[in-house]
Amino acid sequence: MIKVKQVHSRTDLEDVFTIRRKVFVEEQKVPADLEYDDYDDEGAVHYVATLNGKIVGAARWITTDEGYKLQRFAVLPEARGNGVGSELVKTVLDDIPSDGKKIYLHSQESAVGLYLRHGFVIEGERFEEAGIGHYKMVLKM
Repeated sequence: MIKVKQVHSRTDLEDVFTIRRKVFVEEQKVPADLEYDDYDDEGAVHYVATLNGKIVGAARWITTDEGYKLQRFAVLPEARGNGVGSELVKTVLDDIPSDGKKIYLHSQESAVGLYLRHGFVIEGERFEEAGIGHYKMVLKM
């Protein structure tokens, strides 16, 4: 059973950071100073996901001049393929204000299919962030 909830406590936020550290910093070798930013302290809306009661995923969204940006979607390797990423995307999209502003993200190449299934389309050319290939993707309205 997958559950996703918005983070409101410091304890839950620490769980988010633990997931992100394991996936991005340890597994993908993203420098920690690129992984954590000022939005983590203020401005981001964070989520944590559990699979059968175990914390296995995290995500966040922020408001930018361009619209709403989904970020930091991470699922532990042992939980991948169980729908955790999809549940995170659905929950985040359900929570974002429906005020007509653009909803977008920078997807790692390996995750493009996930976002395509949720109505996003690729906009522009491949680029690198933290040494990993990405595509900008925008939600079709």
